Amino acid sequence: MEGFPGGPVDLSQLQSTMQAIEQACASIQMHFSPAEAENLLVLLRQSPMPYQSCRFILENSQLANARFQAAGAIRDAAIREWGVLTNENRRSLILFCLCYVMEHLSATDAYVQSKVSAVAAQLLKRGWLDFADAEKGAIFSEVKQAVLGVHGVGPQFAGINFLESLVSEFSPSTSTAMGLPTEFHNQCQSSLELNFLKEFYCWAQDAAFSVTDKVMGLTATVSEDKVCSAALRLMFQILNWDFKFNNSLDYSDDKVSSTSGIRHEASLLKKFERSLVQPGPLWRDVLISSEHVVWLLNLYTTLRARYSSDVIWVDSPLAVSARQLIIQLCSLAGTVFPSDNGQTQIKHIMQILSAVIQWIEPPDVITEAIRSGSSESEMIDGCHVLLSMATLTTATLFDNLVRSLRSYGTLHLLSILTCEVVKADAVRYDEEETWTSEASDVLLETWNVILARQDFDKDAVSSEGIASAANLFNITVESLLNAAAESAFEDDSESEHFVASVSKRDERLASYALIARAAANITVPFLTRLLSERVSRLNQNDGSSDPTHTLEELYWLLLITAHVLTDSGEGETLLIPEALRIGFPDVLEEMQHPVVVLSWSIIDFARWSLDPKMRAVYFSPRLMEAVIWFLARWVDTYLMPLDATKGQIKPSYNEHGQANGSQLSKRILYTFAGEHNQGGLVLDVIIRICSITLTSYPGEIELQALTCQKLLVALVRRKNVCVHLVTLDAWRDLAKAFSTERTLFPITARLQRALAETFVSAAVGLKDPEASNQYVKDIMGPTIAYLVELSSRNDLKAIAQQADVMYMISCMLERLRGAARVAQPRTQKGIFEMGHAVMNPLLTLLEAYKNQPAVVYLILKFIVDLVDGQLSYLNAKDTSVLVTFCLRLLQVYSSHNIGKISLSLSTSLRNEAQAEKYKDLRALLQLLTNISSKDLVDFSSVNDEADSPDIGQVIYVGLHIVSPLISLDLLRYPKLSRDYFALVSHMLEVYPEKIAQLNKEAFAQIIGTLDFGIQHQAC
Repeated sequence: MEGFPGGPVDLSQLQSTMQAIEQACASIQMHFSPAEAENLLVLLRQSPMPYQSCRFILENSQLANARFQAAGAIRDAAIREWGVLTNENRRSLILFCLCYVMEHLSATDAYVQSKVSAVAAQLLKRGWLDFADAEKGAIFSEVKQAVLGVHGVGPQFAGINFLESLVSEFSPSTSTAMGLPTEFHNQCQSSLELNFLKEFYCWAQDAAFSVTDKVMGLTATVSEDKVCSAALRLMFQILNWDFKFNNSLDYSDDKVSSTSGIRHEASLLKKFERSLVQPGPLWRDVLISSEHVVWLLNLYTTLRARYSSDVIWVDSPLAVSARQLIIQLCSLAGTVFPSDNGQTQIKHIMQILSAVIQWIEPPDVITEAIRSGSSESEMIDGCHVLLSMATLTTATLFDNLVRSLRSYGTLHLLSILTCEVVKADAVRYDEEETWTSEASDVLLETWNVILARQDFDKDAVSSEGIASAANLFNITVESLLNAAAESAFEDDSESEHFVASVSKRDERLASYALIARAAANITVPFLTRLLSERVSRLNQNDGSSDPTHTLEELYWLLLITAHVLTDSGEGETLLIPEALRIGFPDVLEEMQHPVVVLSWSIIDFARWSLDPKMRAVYFSPRLMEAVIWFLARWVDTYLMPLDATKGQIKPSYNEHGQANGSQLSKRILYTFAGEHNQGGLVLDVIIRICSITLTSYPGEIELQALTCQKLLVALVRRKNVCVHLVTLDAWRDLAKAFSTERTLFPITARLQRALAETFVSAAVGLKDPEASNQYVKDIMGPTIAYLVELSSRNDLKAIAQQADVMYMISCMLERLRGAARVAQPRTQKGIFEMGHAVMNPLLTLLEAYKNQPAVVYLILKFIVDLVDGQLSYLNAKDTSVLVTFCLRLLQVYSSHNIGKISLSLSTSLRNEAQAEKYKDLRALLQLLTNISSKDLVDFSSVNDEADSPDIGQVIYVGLHIVSPLISLDLLRYPKLSRDYFALVSHMLEVYPEKIAQLNKEAFAQIIGTLDFGIQHQAC
C-alpha cells in the first residue's frame, strides 16, 4: 500500500518478530512467565515505527491474540508519532485498517475485527483537524459504498460497525484518551455533528431499508439480519448523541405548552442513562416528515407477529435494537417538531403508543407469562416508553393518551401494570430474578415524574386517575405487609430481596408515598385502619399466639407512614407536604383530620414502649428503630412548626363570613402538635422514649445511633422547641444522666459526641446568655473534672493504657468535640471556658498517649473544632491564650512523631502507620487553616492591637513544625494534599514575608512539595 509508514522490509526480521509476539501471547494465556511476556508486548507498543511488523502480524499470524496486540500497537505508535507522520502515512494507516476489516469478514475472531475497526476510527479522529475536507470525503466515500451494500452484505456490516466505532469515538463520554486538550475533542464533536452525523443516520437508514423486504419476508440470511440489527443499533447510537446545535428554544419561563400539554424539560430521564433527544429542525425531514417512525413500528410489529411462537426472538439482536431505537424516537423533543402547538409531537407519541401498548397489555397476562419463563425485556422496554411519555407531557395529557385507544386512561393502565409488578416482586422465590426490581424502578420513576412536579395539579387529573393511584397504593401496602409477615421468621439472607438496602428501601417507599399523597383522602384513612387492626390484635393477644407476624407488619407500616406524612428533608427545613395541606378541604375538626388521627395513633402506640412489660413483649430493637425513625421525621415536620408560631397560618373567610375549609384544614396541621396545643405533652413522651432506647437496649448500636443522630437532633433543631424542652423534667433527667451518671457510657464514643452536641444545642432555649453558659458548664463540668483529675494523677502512666481508662478518655474527648462543634454566640463563653480548663490536661494526655493514635487523633480533632468555633469571637487576650496553646500542642506532637514511620516495619504495619499519620496531619493542617481565618473573620467586640497575637507568625511557626512531617508519599492522599496546598497558598498570598523567613530545610521542603504538586496536578 503506497505511503504505508516504516523502513525497508526484512522478511526474516518480520517473521522473527511475529513468532516472538505469538509466543508472548501464548505464554500469557498459559500463565507461563507472564511478566516477561507482558514486557515484550509493551516493547512492541513502545517501539518506534512498528507499522510494518504489525501489518505483517495482522496479515499472517494464525493467533488471534497476536493480531489483536498488533492492532493496538499500530494505534499507540500512530498517536505517539503523529507529528512525524506525513498525511499520506496517516491516510494509509486508516485505509489499511478499513481494508483489513473488509477483507477478513469471514474470520471467526470478531473481536480482532472490532479492534482494527476501532483503531481506524481513532486514527481518523486524531487527524480530523489535519485532513482537508476532500481527504475526509475520499475516506467516507469508500465507507458509504460499503454501508449502502454496493460491495455486498459482508462489507455492508463492516462499514456500519466502523461508523459505530467512529460515532463512539467522537462522543465525549465514550472517547479514548489521546493526550490532547479538551478543546480538540470539542471541535471534533462539533464538526461531526454539523457535517456528518445526519448523513451517517441516513446511510444507516438506507442500509436497513435495503434488507427490510428480505427480513420481513423471512427470506433473509443471517448476514442480512446482522446488517439490519447493526443499522438500527447505529441509528440508536446516533440519536443518543449529546446534540449541541439543536436551535433549542428558551423555555425557562414556560416549561409547559399552555394548551397542548407538551413539556419542554429535558433532565428527568438521566436516572436510567437516557436523555431526551433534541437534534433540532435540521433533522425534521429525516425523523418526522419521512414516516421513518411508521416504517420502524411496522417492521417490529410484523416481525413480532411472525415470531410470536419463538420465545427467544424477543431477545435477538434485531428485536433489541429495534426496541431501543423506538424508545429513543419516543424521547424526541424540542425544535425537531414544527411550531404547531404540539400537534405533530402528540401524533408522533400516539403512533408509538399504539404499537408499544401491545408490549405491556394486559399486564396480568404478561407478568404471568414472564413468571412462567418468557422474556421480560419487551415489557421493561415498554415501561421505558411510558417513562419517556410521562416526561414529555403533563399529567392530563399523559392520562388521555391511552384513552384515545382504550376505554380507560393511561394512569389506570400504569396503575394496573405497577400493581402486577409489585405483587410479582413480593412473592418471587428465585433470587436471580431481577426483572421485577428493574421494572419497579422504571414504573415508580414514571409515577415520580408525574406526581413530583411543582406544577402538578391534582384537580386536572381525572377521578379515574386518582382512584387508580389510591388502588395502586393500597394493593402495594397490602403486598408489602403480606411479604413482611411471611418473612418474619426467615434468616436475613433468605429475605434479602425483600429488605434490600436502606437507601434503596427508602427510595421505593418515597415513591409509594408520592402515589399515596395523590389520593390522600383515601390512602391516609387506609393506613390508619391497617394500623388500628394490628394494634387491636396486640391488645387482644392473651399470650397464646405469637405476635411476630403482626410486629413485622407494624415495622413496615411505620416506615411507610413516615414517608407518606413527611419528606426526607436532608439538609433542608422540613415542611408539611403540600398534598396533605390541601388534600382535606372538607375536614374542619382537628380530631377528625386523617393526618391528626394517624399521627396520634402512632404516638399512642409508641407510648406503649414506656411500660416495661409491654416493651419486653412487643418492642424489639428492630421495631423500636422504626418507632424512632418515624418520630424523628414527624418531630421535624409537625412538632411546634415555625409557620404556626409565627402566625403565618390564619383562617380566611368567604364573602358570607364562613371560614375557608382549605385554610382551616391547613391550620389544623400546623397547630395540632403546636406549642399551645398537644406539643408539650408529645415532647415529654418523646424524650422519655429516647431515655428508654439509650438505657434499656444495651449494645443496640443502630437503635442508639438513630436516637442520638436523628431524633434528638430533630428535637433541638428549632429554638421554639428548645424553649419548651429545657423546662421538662424528662429532659433534665436525661441531661443529668449524661453529665453526672454512668448510665449512658455504654453508648459508643462516637455517639457520646452526638449526645453532647444535642445537650449543648438545647441551651438556646434558655432566657439569656448567662443562663445558657451556666447550662453548658453544668452539662460539661463533670467531663472537665474527670480529665483534670485523671491528668493530675501520679500514676497516670501506669493506668493510662488500661482498656477501661482509654475508653473513658475517648468518650470524654468525644463529648468535648460535640460541645465545641455546636458553639453559638450565646454559648461561646461557656464553651471557651470549657476548652481553657482542659488545655493543660490535654497536653499531659498527649504525652501519656503518644503511642495511641486513636487518642492522639481525638485530642487533635477537639482542638480543631474548638478553634473553628471560637477564634472569630475571641478578644485579643483570649485569642493569644488559644493560639499559644495550639503552638504548644504542635510542639509536643512534633517531638513525638518525627520519623515515626520506620522503614523496618512490615508493609502492612507501615501502611497502617502512614494512614494514622495522614489523619493526624490533616487535623493539624485544618487547625492552622482555622487559625488563619482570624485575620479574615473577626466578630470579637474588643480588638486591642497591643495584645493581639501575630497570626502570620503563629502559622509560620506551625508550618515550620508540621512541614517536616509531610512526606511526598503522604501528599498522594487527595484530601491531605488539598488541605496542605490551601494552607501554603494562603501563606504565600497573605504572608509572603513569613515564607521567606523559613530556615533552609523548611523552605526546601515547601519548594519540594510545590514542585510535587505541579507535577501531579491530577491528584
